[in-house]
Formats: sequence, C-alpha cells, structure tokens
Amino acid sequence: MCRHIAFLGPEAPLARLLSEPEHSLVRQSWEPRRQRHGTVNADGFGVGWYAEGDPVPARYRRAGPIWGDLNFADLARVVRTRAALAAVRDATVFGADGEAAAAPFTSGPWLFSHNGAVRGWPEAAAPLAAALPPEELLSLAAGTDSALIWALVLHRLHRGDDLGTALAEPVREVAAASPDSRLNLLMTDGTGIAATAWGDSLWYLADTVHPADTARPADTAAQRIVVASEPYDDDPRWCEVPDRTLLTTHGTRVVLTPLKETSQ
Repeated sequence: MCRHIAFLGPEAPLARLLSEPEHSLVRQSWEPRRQRHGTVNADGFGVGWYAEGDPVPARYRRAGPIWGDLNFADLARVVRTRAALAAVRDATVFGADGEAAAAPFTSGPWLFSHNGAVRGWPEAAAPLAAALPPEELLSLAAGTDSALIWALVLHRLHRGDDLGTALAEPVREVAAASPDSRLNLLMTDGTGIAATAWGDSLWYLADTVHPADTARPADTAAQRIVVASEPYDDDPRWCEVPDRTLLTTHGTRVVLTPLKETSQ
C-alpha cells in the first residue's frame, strides 16, 4: 500500500531523489522491492517541496501513475530544494477521490503521507471521526482513511504537539480502534522529519554530502537525511526501522523510539 520518501539536506534537484536512483520512487511505483501489501502503486502520486525563504511548501499531485506524467519528469529535472516529501499511491478503495486523495496532504508548513490502510474502513474509524471538532471533520481533504488520519495528526499539530507526538498518538488511537491496521506515517515541516513504522517497511539514510563543485572547500559538506518506505539504491548505510517504532530527526541525528499500543 503506497511508497513514500522525505528528504532534508543540501539543495538538489527533485530528480536526484525521486527518479535518478536505480530503485527510485518512480520505479517503486511499478516495481517495489520491499512492499508487503499490494504490488503496483498507480493510483496517483504527489510531491511537495520547500523554496528558499518560504516556510509553506509547493505541491504537485495527479490521479494517475507517476511514470505516465511527462510534466513531472520535467519539473523534477529543474526544481531544486533542501526539503521534500513525495509518495506514490495504491488506493485502499480503488478510485476514491482521485487527485484529492494523493499524498502529500498539506496545511501551513506541514507535508504528510500515509502508507497503509485502516482495517474495517470506514466503520472502524467512526468513533475517531466523531471525536474531531465538526469543522475539522467537514474539512477533510478526501473521503479516505489517509485523509482522516491526517485530520487526527493536524488536530494535534494545531494544539502545539511536536512532529513526533502528532504522529505517535494518532497511530495508537487508530490501532486501538482498528487492530491490524497498517500505519506507516511520514511528515516534515521543512526542518525536521517524523515517521512511524507500523505494519510495513521503513528505512533511513543519514550521510554526509560533499560539494560537487571542486572549487568549494571540503568543510562545506552537509548532512543529508532520507526517510523512505524502502532504499532507493544499494548503499549499505541504509538502516531499517523496526516495526512499531517512531522515527524523529533532531538536527542531524535520527532517534528511534519504540511505540506501544494503547490498551483498549
């Protein structure tokens, strides 16, 4: 069910993250290597990125498969960014809401994606939806399980929770209401990344990127952090995140915190 990826680091073209690697997100849309549920992610895609000096990300989404969008290929070639989040979608319910259901979802500085499915949707999630303020429920981005989870996350962000707490608590709530749900969530605000591994694969890569311009001093090297459903290449430095784990970034550090289910 879906593949997603987030990146923080030195400015680079989107293509370097999303289409150029051997096992890039584009290739994962038709040939994922570690996806545990579903085989093809052709029910839409999206990418959000941050421009220098602007905390509100831009976003490009479509309802069709990423490999068939020539506009995306051109956009990825020329757009450069220091932070991005992208996803390819395998819909829980085929045809549901089209482009509006494609991640990333966004509000203010945040980009969000859900890789997975709520078991027993929509009945199992009805109590969680009913607990939201009416105005938040009525403003759901789409009529999908991912959009409802985003509303739960956004509710916590608006009340001041940090990225990690805003993901972890909804995961526990949904897991309690709907056991066996798959709840791999991914979010960034352009300065940090938070993600959960809950029912599907999650990996991260933290490395140092040296300047391509040999005229620049070596001490301008910078740290890059990539968090993804699966590695986009065979670099041995990729690390798998254990299931039932919250990943957060703090500067250039990646912190893994075990998640426990809420008692029912």
